[in-house]
Amino acid sequence: MSDKFDDLPEARARGLRKMEEVYGFDMTDGAGDFFRYTAEHLFGDIWQRPGLTDRDRRLFLIGLLVGQRADDVLGIQVPAALANGELDADALRELVILACHYDGWPNGSRLNSVVEDAIGKAERAAARDRGDTP
Repeated sequence: MSDKFDDLPEARARGLRKMEEVYGFDMTDGAGDFFRYTAEHLFGDIWQRPGLTDRDRRLFLIGLLVGQRADDVLGIQVPAALANGELDADALRELVILACHYDGWPNGSRLNSVVEDAIGKAERAAARDRGDTP
């Protein structure tokens, strides 16, 4: 099967394909060392190691990001987990409750905002796809 990454070195193509799978949106090749390490090492190697599923990795990553107050990156990870079917709305809301109790209510509240925004956008998109909205 041919794809848009076939002309790239295998390590780069493998990483870009995994990035698309993890994030759920089209990737384009980038430049510089930061992008190289992200595509080739993080997604080409680390995200493809045996022992954890993508869902496992996503749960762990969301937990780390909550603790780091990295709401900007949570705004990428939470919608991707929802879109990929790794976590549904109920599971995401359970993470909020857990975060509130283990990492503090203000931080859990920030996660709640990210989660509810992602759920709302997904529900509106699904309604549009079904033709339920004007």
